[in-house]
Amino acid sequence: MNNWFECKVSFDKMMENGMQKKVTEPYLVDALSFTEAETRIIEEIRPFVSGEFVVTDIKRARLSEIFFNENGDRFYLVKVFFVTVDEKSGAEKKTTARMLAQASDFKEAVAVFEEGMKGTMADYTIASVTETSLVDIFPFSADKMPVATNLPSTED
Repeated sequence: MNNWFECKVSFDKMMENGMQKKVTEPYLVDALSFTEAETRIIEEIRPFVSGEFVVTDIKRARLSEIFFNENGDRFYLVKVFFVTVDEKSGAEKKTTARMLAQASDFKEAVAVFEEGMKGTMADYTIASVTETSLVDIFPFSADKMPVATNLPSTED
């Protein structure tokens, strides 16, 4: 299970007209703690930002799932109600879940979400789909883990 953190990074961005403008952009990183989220976003952003930048905010993003689509350039928040029936009372119970779908437009976001939910046995209803301001998402990658050196050998 992933722990997602929304990190806002402030820096001077070169605009299309050649002017520099101070911007604050939100990113999503997979991390175990706020400290690791800050370290990861600094590591991920550094190659793309020339000059100084500041991590201005980090907050936990309560997401159940993210459906990636390499053709998509935007991220849509899909709010879903899972419908269950209480066996004792027979009453319907709705449980809310928040998921992200990467897509190029609203229609594609719904399609990406539906495709990702294909194998699900649970009944659900899409409550809302809204475009987010997220610029990019950085999932955890074992390839980027720092390699420990000078460790004692375990061989006898």
